[in-house]
Amino acid sequence: MNSKFCLTLIGLLLAGAVFAQQAPDETPKNWFNLDPAVNGVPGISVERMYRELLKDRTPQVTIVAVLDSGVDFEHEDLKEVMWVNQGEIPDNGIDDDKNGYIDDIHGWNFIGNPDGTNVEADNLEMTRLYVIYRDKYKDRDRADLSKEEQEEYDQYKEWDTLMEEKRAAALPDMELYGNINKFLQALHEAIGKEPEEVTEKDIVKIQRGSKDQMLVQAASIMLDLIGQGNTYAESLEGISQMAESAYVDYNYYYNPEYDPRDIVGDNYEDPNERFYGNSDIIGNDPLHGTHVAGIIGAQRKNGIGMDGVADNVRIMGVRMLPPHGDERDKDIANAIYYAVDNGASVINMSFGKGASPYKDVVDKAMKYAVDNDVVIVHAAGNDAKKNEFGNNYPNDRFDDQGWFKPSAVKTWIEVGAIGPKYGKDMVAGFSNYSSEIVDVFAPGEEIYATAPGNKYKFLQGTSMAAPVVSGVAAVLRSYFPELSAKQIKDIIESAVVKENDMVYLPGTDTLVNFADLCTSGGTLNAYKAAQIAAGVKGKRQAKHMKKYIPKPAKEKVAFP
Repeated sequence: MNSKFCLTLIGLLLAGAVFAQQAPDETPKNWFNLDPAVNGVPGISVERMYRELLKDRTPQVTIVAVLDSGVDFEHEDLKEVMWVNQGEIPDNGIDDDKNGYIDDIHGWNFIGNPDGTNVEADNLEMTRLYVIYRDKYKDRDRADLSKEEQEEYDQYKEWDTLMEEKRAAALPDMELYGNINKFLQALHEAIGKEPEEVTEKDIVKIQRGSKDQMLVQAASIMLDLIGQGNTYAESLEGISQMAESAYVDYNYYYNPEYDPRDIVGDNYEDPNERFYGNSDIIGNDPLHGTHVAGIIGAQRKNGIGMDGVADNVRIMGVRMLPPHGDERDKDIANAIYYAVDNGASVINMSFGKGASPYKDVVDKAMKYAVDNDVVIVHAAGNDAKKNEFGNNYPNDRFDDQGWFKPSAVKTWIEVGAIGPKYGKDMVAGFSNYSSEIVDVFAPGEEIYATAPGNKYKFLQGTSMAAPVVSGVAAVLRSYFPELSAKQIKDIIESAVVKENDMVYLPGTDTLVNFADLCTSGGTLNAYKAAQIAAGVKGKRQAKHMKKYIPKPAKEKVAFP
């Protein structure tokens, strides 16, 4: 890399974003579990709830299904709270419990094949639909089409332009940040320390003492990044993320020639096919799902890491979300069926997309979950937009409605995100919102939780807010098992702390009333939810209160 190019890179970096990954020193790592009145942060009062309301109650174990990118079930803070399929003998290649899935000890993976190969990345749903429309309309004249076909044709043309624009923009970024990342990774290898242990002196030593000009220039870039207020670890990770983002945009998200579905080996044209995949619930990149699982139920009071919200939970990992790209409707539906059939009474869904070509298949699975008294918690999304039923999927509105059919998923909770401080910036700037669709807001910024390899990490997103709500739903299912899923939804939404302050509308500098951003008008509070639950007569039917017992195997595996 010549010096002129190096200066260009530095200039671009100085004009770029700050890669904040760590919570400010004044924000407690466990702020989401703390109490607003006692601790001065908009947490959900988990510790107070256990201390004052639940200490004399005997809970039941509750299974929560994490439909996500994968869960590191060997993590030190998760291994004791993972769901174990008692009807299955590990690694014997036999479907011992006859549920259609072989060796599903801790859950199932719908984006892999029996040989153990998994999908690492997929398209956006928009790209997949574009390919369908392109194949249908690329050689046709719009004037010869019906009105319905003309609408599809216009959408195809719009996406065709967008696809070209996105890939054209991603290509230089991929090359630029890819090069920067390569140089910084070489610098890191030369320093030879863990990212958190690297000091400015270590970088200066390379800058002044190395004969390798690439390392010298990389050190200069790193010092400039640190000069912007980033730590070494934040800068290293931030550049890596930017390089990966551009690479993913160009090669996967907006690449109509890329289709990884052959890896799975299912008949993708059959949306009702149920039995495919493998038992690998860790997968290629389980960061997202592992973080979500920790928020829900990382082992409490074990003296390590962090404490999840729920204390009598078993985490079932169900992989259906690729590390990069949009989930597929068929996999969503099958993940829901698997979770319900194997005893989950809460399902966490921290994912979403802008289109749903097989929504009827997903709706059918949702109805199945409702019929089996399951609470479904869904992240509202991170686009700083108003959610509508036509721009965010999955959602709780059934397409197939009629006089005697339900119009919505009555056990669904849609969750937006807040940060750790009160004031105008309380609502996360990335969070989606809607006074009709988003039900409640919960902590989703600066959330410290489990990461793969016995690590812990700060992440943010409505993906982090949803499992906070799922954790509370699991607590209510554990300590008040007579309550139905619909009652739990209603309690959670009625127990919010009403927020009447003016806050910034996400993505803008416009002030709006917090209460206008969700149906409940407030933020999640576990203490109030437990308080209300204690005075409510349960409506859960007896058939739903039976403890899930899988078919027996000849040999048992240990249940934590």
